[in-house]
Amino acid sequence: MDYRCGSIGKVLTIRFDHKDDFLKGLKEIVVKENILSGWFQILGAVRHADVVIGPEQPVMPPVPIWTKVDEAREAIGTGSVYMDGDDPLIHLHAALGDHGETLTACVRKNSEVYLILEVLLFEITGIDASRPWWEEGGFNRLTFA
Repeated sequence: MDYRCGSIGKVLTIRFDHKDDFLKGLKEIVVKENILSGWFQILGAVRHADVVIGPEQPVMPPVPIWTKVDEAREAIGTGSVYMDGDDPLIHLHAALGDHGETLTACVRKNSEVYLILEVLLFEITGIDASRPWWEEGGFNRLTFA
């Protein structure tokens, strides 16, 4: 375990509209606002997304199980953003509901909004953190300087 204490900097309230690519748009805002570390909440709905629903086995490095969301699903989730060099890496876990059935997943790419998606993004200041590739684990891991 490792940790740092920081403070909340800017707080952004963001609205993504129908057919917006949420992950792409969030990365653009993070770069524009120069947010190096952050935490966010989402509330709304998605129409399409490529998601990971778990590892094949609980081993390291994990082999992810991918699936596609290709129908409108209500969405609530929480995520973080840290840099890997100049690239903001988003890590979002969300519950995606459809007619009473819920898929819980790590939303990875091709995230198209259905109707609206509201986001509350908190910038974290006063820490030196990044998300570089961690060879042993086979994924990008939160790391402190």
